Amino acid sequence: MCYTQNRFNALLSACVLSLIATAGWSQSLTWLGVLPDGAYSYVDAVSADGAVVVGGSYYFSGYGSAFRWTASGGVQYLGTLGGDESGAWGVSADGSVVVGWAENAARQRHAFRWTELDGMQDLGTLGGPLSYAYDVSADGAVVVGWAYNAASQWRAFRWQNGVMQDLGTLGGCCSEAYGVSADGAVVVGVAYNAAGQRRAFRWTASSGRMDDLGTLGGTWSEARGVSADGAVVVGTAYNAAGQRRAFRWTASSGRMDDLGTLGGSESAAYAVSADGSVVVGAARNAAGDWRAFRWTASGGMEELNTTYASLLTNGSYLKGAIAISPDGRYILGWGYNAASGLSDDPFLLDTGFPLRGDVDRNGCVDDADLLQVLFAFGGRGYRNEDLNWDGTIDDADLLEVLFNFGSGC
Repeated sequence: MCYTQNRFNALLSACVLSLIATAGWSQSLTWLGVLPDGAYSYVDAVSADGAVVVGGSYYFSGYGSAFRWTASGGVQYLGTLGGDESGAWGVSADGSVVVGWAENAARQRHAFRWTELDGMQDLGTLGGPLSYAYDVSADGAVVVGWAYNAASQWRAFRWQNGVMQDLGTLGGCCSEAYGVSADGAVVVGVAYNAAGQRRAFRWTASSGRMDDLGTLGGTWSEARGVSADGAVVVGTAYNAAGQRRAFRWTASSGRMDDLGTLGGSESAAYAVSADGSVVVGAARNAAGDWRAFRWTASGGMEELNTTYASLLTNGSYLKGAIAISPDGRYILGWGYNAASGLSDDPFLLDTGFPLRGDVDRNGCVDDADLLQVLFAFGGRGYRNEDLNWDGTIDDADLLEVLFNFGSGC
């Protein structure tokens, strides 16, 4: 790293002049409700800073529309590819790129990539009539999902620079991709093996091969989320008793770990933080009801309704968590909103942790966080020092620490 003392002093002086002490700990729950003219809505992905949420809203006519929501600007409908319907399932780290599916004029559903500048781009197929995009890399350049080939088999794909690549299978007919690492080099999902069993897979650009991640003792598994570096994969697998369980797989161990339940028999993991330390999903409690959970190695599986009970009023509760921001602060999901009476109301939960600029996750933005960014300055790769998740550790990340310096301390 090369970062002169003079440059640092100048940057520090400029920041101190405008530095405003912040409260540091803020928690909130936002019910997104039914969007304008809709019968019901769903959400699937959230940007790194929690400012952008994407999903779909269905009208009373039965048609749906992909949307991009911001707290400041409200709902923006993204349109279609010439047909009647669309839905959004993934968003880039900065919220500027949205991916999903949309009908074309021939009423075929095709994967799309949307930006404010270019609008909705049809990503095509693998030779068949359909394709769906589920996730996008942090910079918005790599899109993954599944598409039909000419033989009417659905195959996991990885799209980049206008080219849709068939990722193959595990020996069976078909596959689907649900998640991609921050740099687009690792793809996860589900594929059929030669015995016709659905198995979670992990594909890497370096090997060009799918690897079967196994099960928890049963015959079925699927991967839904992956860490920024591709080393941690989460999803759902059957155990030997035929019960669905949330799992966390790591490249270092090469093993799936059962994350347990909330007292019931089943659970499912849908997303993981960038560093692989926080997993979210849904699990049955002792009464057999599905409830949103967050899992960490230190705390195990916790019910979000218990942890954030103060944010829930009049009998509202959170049923499941579908997405999490890279730093683990923002959780997206669905639940029962007593105020509106909606049984599957989308929600955005700001857990308040980590604080903005808190690189080492200790609840205090201080010299240690500043030094951690400085020592990593100029580096590339999506990790905790890259506070804005743009792939480079630079002045913007230093400013994030400085503007929030002293928070929580």
